[in-house]
Amino acid sequence: MQASSTGSFRRLVRRFRRNRRASAALEFALVAPVFFALLFAIIETALMFFANQVLETATQDSARMILTGQAQSGGYSQQDFSDYVCNKTSVSVLFSCAKIYIDVKSYSKFADVSISSQIDNSGNFINNMTYSPGAAGDIVVVRLFYQWPIFVTQLGYNIANLSGSKRLLVGTAAFKNEPYS
Repeated sequence: MQASSTGSFRRLVRRFRRNRRASAALEFALVAPVFFALLFAIIETALMFFANQVLETATQDSARMILTGQAQSGGYSQQDFSDYVCNKTSVSVLFSCAKIYIDVKSYSKFADVSISSQIDNSGNFINNMTYSPGAAGDIVVVRLFYQWPIFVTQLGYNIANLSGSKRLLVGTAAFKNEPYS
């Protein structure tokens, strides 16, 4: 009885090996999850890099308002400057303006510039934003921050540097204000 069940099992395995009708579906079922995980990780990374470049461009464009003294001469408050940043077309499409954090600090000389990390040891964002555009000839550092949500982390690809599956995007501009009147 034992030999007969072993023989029938071998025949079943040989017959299964010869039958190729479902092999493509089986191979696809094995490869598809890995393929789609990789595809989504690539798309998410590309979108994040694109968003970071948009934030960097918005930082450079809006910093020019301070560099040339237009923000100071116009009496821009922190909210006015924030509104100016958010009115950039590319910024309002990709980002929620309420979640963009703007930090503007002025210094008397480049040696005094100190840029600290905005992420604490627990992976939380440190919100200690200030608005000090400085006067003519001052050194100014403008930084824009955005907490970008990451979705593909569940698949083993984790580029988040903040708690809650988020990545802190940062745009920075450092310059010396022009001698505006």
